[in-house]
Amino acid sequence: MSKLNLEPINFPGLEPKRPLVIAGPCSAETEEQTLATARLLSAIGVKVFRAGIWKPRTRPGAFEGVGSIGLPWLKKVKEETGMYVGVEVATAHHVYEAIKHGVDMMWVGARTSANPFAVQEVADALKGLDIPVFVKNPVNPDLDLWIGALERINNAGIKQLAAIHRGFSTYDKSEFRNHPQWQIPIELHRRIPELPIITDPSHIGGKRELIADICQEAMDLNFDGLIIETHYNPEKAWSDAAQQLTPEGLKKVLDGLILRRPKIGDTPRNTLDELRKQIDKLDNDLLDILAARMKVSEAIGKYKQENNITILQSRRYDEIMRDRTERANKRGLDGEFAVKIFESIHEESISCQSAIMNKALKSKEKEA
Repeated sequence: MSKLNLEPINFPGLEPKRPLVIAGPCSAETEEQTLATARLLSAIGVKVFRAGIWKPRTRPGAFEGVGSIGLPWLKKVKEETGMYVGVEVATAHHVYEAIKHGVDMMWVGARTSANPFAVQEVADALKGLDIPVFVKNPVNPDLDLWIGALERINNAGIKQLAAIHRGFSTYDKSEFRNHPQWQIPIELHRRIPELPIITDPSHIGGKRELIADICQEAMDLNFDGLIIETHYNPEKAWSDAAQQLTPEGLKKVLDGLILRRPKIGDTPRNTLDELRKQIDKLDNDLLDILAARMKVSEAIGKYKQENNITILQSRRYDEIMRDRTERANKRGLDGEFAVKIFESIHEESISCQSAIMNKALKSKEKEA
């Protein structure tokens, strides 16, 4: 397990309850748009306002933020509404400018967290500060890279630290803009249980109609907060219009959340213990079956080696995937879930048979 020196996120006067909600526009576009959105968010009880000032875009030519001229607008948001304000930072200059204008919290974006050199530059600029800093997951699904970015910020003396889960880039077609791959933030929580995890449903979904379900999933996983892009007129937003909610839409999402108990509490333990015992037994059965299957794969590998047959048989693999997906669907299982399982099993079978082939080849080389 990783060990970080952490303290609770502290926004004085803000009740530390779950979920922590951070909301505001993808980009601060004009002073009028920034203040109008902030007023509406304050009216529905949001206490932490976010806005993009510097926007790292995938390709040149897109709106890359207004820059430092937008920071006084955030100062006005603080003065008028009493909200805390936060921005994304990617360079030492961004950190210095944000602090100069009284920004209360910062986050490191996904493109920055993927680059240890960039993270270290930000970390060096943060030294001596006592301010909440959140770190988004890297664009690629690399948990150690994410943890490394958190460690760099923590080593700079930042103890009010949190992770932001914003999903991961993938070439696979998906309903999501960035696939959530929930198992990665779950594993992060297992390794660093005291680290707060904030979910970014806007960047995961990419479409406002997906945001409510993603928020609920995050709450069901007992994550700590939500950072949601919100604009007073999303259709006219200068960036990421499709994924931004109106403040009214955000209120509906938040009001609709079901916050389940994080602990068993007064759930009848006998029932739960019995169900867990069933899970344990079924998992053991699964492992026995997988071990038996791998024994058969070894036998197939030996046969292929002795008869000079290639390991990969594409037609057979295609047949297996079609057949197993159909069988999974008939049993009420999700087809994509079945595909993932059998892709992993097939990968392990290939590795097993490759080891047999290589071992036989090395034996022949010694004999020669």
